[in-house]
Amino acid sequence: MKRLVFATGNMGKMREIREIMDGSGYEILSMKEAGVDPDITEDGTTFEENALIKARAVHELLPDSIVLADDSGLVVDALNGEPGIYSARYLGEDTPYTVKNNEIIRRLEGVPDEKRTARFVCAIAAVLPDGSEKVVRETVEGRIGYEEKGEHGFGYDPIFYCPEIGCTTGEIPELEKNKISHRGKALRKMRTELFD
Repeated sequence: MKRLVFATGNMGKMREIREIMDGSGYEILSMKEAGVDPDITEDGTTFEENALIKARAVHELLPDSIVLADDSGLVVDALNGEPGIYSARYLGEDTPYTVKNNEIIRRLEGVPDEKRTARFVCAIAAVLPDGSEKVVRETVEGRIGYEEKGEHGFGYDPIFYCPEIGCTTGEIPELEKNKISHRGKALRKMRTELFD
């Protein structure tokens, strides 16, 4: 069976990917399930560049597969786009997200609602067996809340208030979030690019 390999070890991400890519006719594997785990340095300056760096690195090891990789993060307008491409490494590699979230809230102290705009961004890159490449980007618009709310999701979800759903993305179950999430939207767009 033809293989679609996603450059991640994150099983939560893999659940979402399998759900969206279901019925594509491809066996869907994480890079570890496909037997590779390269050391990748993400030194791009945009989400798109970092996604391509990851997809190309894994494709070199698995040239017969379609390889997908994503790069995503939180962009806060009042913080000049921070944490942006450094979202995972913001305040240090192993800093808990409660610390990161509370630091963002602290930095926005006194900033009114209308200036707390932010978005989750996800870029997904694909490298195909013939070496051709595709990149898509999707976002979810919202604003930064005043405290952490919600037990669902992970990362910055508890501080990201989404007007579309009237609560933070940490307050809605994963299946609901996948319908509106930046990654869900980008995966559906990539599915269309690849298979429709």
